[in-house]
Amino acid sequence: MDLDLTGRHALVCGASQGIGRACAIELAQLGANVTVLARRADVLEQVVDELPRTHASQKHDFVVADSGDTEGLRAVAEKLVAANPVHILVNNSGGPPPGPAHGAKVDAFLDAYRKHLVANHVLAETVIPGMQGAGYGRIVNIISTSVKEPIAGLGVSNTTRWAVASWSKTLATELAPFGITVNNVLPGSTKTPRIEQIVHTRAQKSGVDATDMQHEMESEIPVRRFADPSEIAAAVAFLCSPAAGYITGINVPVDGGRTRSL
Repeated sequence: MDLDLTGRHALVCGASQGIGRACAIELAQLGANVTVLARRADVLEQVVDELPRTHASQKHDFVVADSGDTEGLRAVAEKLVAANPVHILVNNSGGPPPGPAHGAKVDAFLDAYRKHLVANHVLAETVIPGMQGAGYGRIVNIISTSVKEPIAGLGVSNTTRWAVASWSKTLATELAPFGITVNNVLPGSTKTPRIEQIVHTRAQKSGVDATDMQHEMESEIPVRRFADPSEIAAAVAFLCSPAAGYITGINVPVDGGRTRSL
């Protein structure tokens, strides 16, 4: 199986922690030159220092941007690809705050769309020409199992994830003739600050201890535990590899079997 990404340049968003950081590590392990993107330069600098280097020519770097600042994000991405075209884009950003759809403010939807759908589109539009030139492109969006089954208490997030999934499917069809694939990875509950926030919110609403709430949530997963970020990253890395060249336009749940639908 050809998993070799030597000579490929990967841009990984939200890479200061959690799933994004795990994706950066996995892609570097496969030989890619990795640029990590997030808001905190000091944390990103440390991530770059810790990324694997499997061959002498491999280089890693970071860029600072905020997914909520559309024009700033575009400027950073344009400067990056002008110096070094991107062959792999991992779109990943922290989810919207928990809460029901009923009662959510319009601004909450607009903010979520800007940080997810719009940010993903801005980055994709910036890197696609370089992918076309190379005849190789991989776009992977980290979204949620809510595109298959809406998750209670995540109204704004559910809505936004569906929009990203539809955008991704459309883009996959348009870009397939150029050797560019577009896929979504749908993490289940994963040990990140995001799941800690969800556990805490649910515990407060239910009037129970956070540890008890976590155990209750884990009991609903067939494998009886939350995922490690590296397990999500493994699926992402495969979809970015040459071996996955005939896979495009799909949603891949990595959720321990929690999703009941096909």
